Amino acid sequence: MTLPSSLPGRPLRLGTRGSPLALAQARMTAEALCARHGWESAMIETVVVQTSGDRIQDRALAEIGGKALWTKELDRALLAGEIDFAVHSMKDVETLRPDAIRIAAMLPRADVRDRLVGVDSFAALPERPVVGSSSPRRAAQVKRLRPDAEVILFRGNVATRLAKLAAGEAHATLLAAAGLDRLGQHDVGTAIPLDVMLPAPSQGAVGIETLSDNGEMLALLAAISDADTYDCVMAERAVLKGLSGTCHSPIAALAQLDGGAIVLRAEILSPDGQEVVREERVIARGASAEAEDLGRSLLERASPELRALFEA
Repeated sequence: MTLPSSLPGRPLRLGTRGSPLALAQARMTAEALCARHGWESAMIETVVVQTSGDRIQDRALAEIGGKALWTKELDRALLAGEIDFAVHSMKDVETLRPDAIRIAAMLPRADVRDRLVGVDSFAALPERPVVGSSSPRRAAQVKRLRPDAEVILFRGNVATRLAKLAAGEAHATLLAAAGLDRLGQHDVGTAIPLDVMLPAPSQGAVGIETLSDNGEMLALLAAISDADTYDCVMAERAVLKGLSGTCHSPIAALAQLDGGAIVLRAEILSPDGQEVVREERVIARGASAEAEDLGRSLLERASPELRALFEA
């Protein structure tokens, strides 16, 4: 079966980062497209684009440019016509996207929880434990649960972080369950209940972007989009917009369907985890204004010190 005549007479080029997890997510996307449209695998060519976030591993993401370090090179390749669409972990995609690029689809969401790796529970950590993480959210949540913990920088892909843990650099680390599962590492770590640790906005979701004016590509991608995942993740991203959150800001959010509505929970934390502002609302699907308002409400209830994290 061939591609629609309005598309180029060549394989569609899928842009992705080169990490094992990114490549696994790219394969998932390619397989979903081929299955949905009856294509042979040769219809899609994977184009690996190295990002600044992959190159720079010795500093916290927030210090070197934030989430744009995962997306700007893929954005450039998309805008330059070097790729036809790009695949991302949605939690790595900035809240505000260029007008020329559209989030066209999301695959069905995986496990949204974090896993604690190295020990079975936070209570099982020794006194004054060392925990490895590069996430301000995870660091703040760990310190809320274990104020005696020291959180040290753990950057790199899943294998790199696990190797650092095995080398004794920390007593424990935290990784997304979805990423571990997609790499076949189902037995690594212990899932942390959602009432103990709320995940990052968009965690567990794979998103696919293309150019806003590429109608044919938008239609092909829409055919594989999971509407439930899309609506929930977009609600979480709207909370971020209301917060004007950055990679410096400890933010957690989760939207879950309940019948025809969305139950949206979010929290912001001080870096030491000692101040936590939470809120839960039931909103309609697609009610982005209400989700944004939840974010603003969190800020209004926060201390001046916590609010200042979101005004930088």
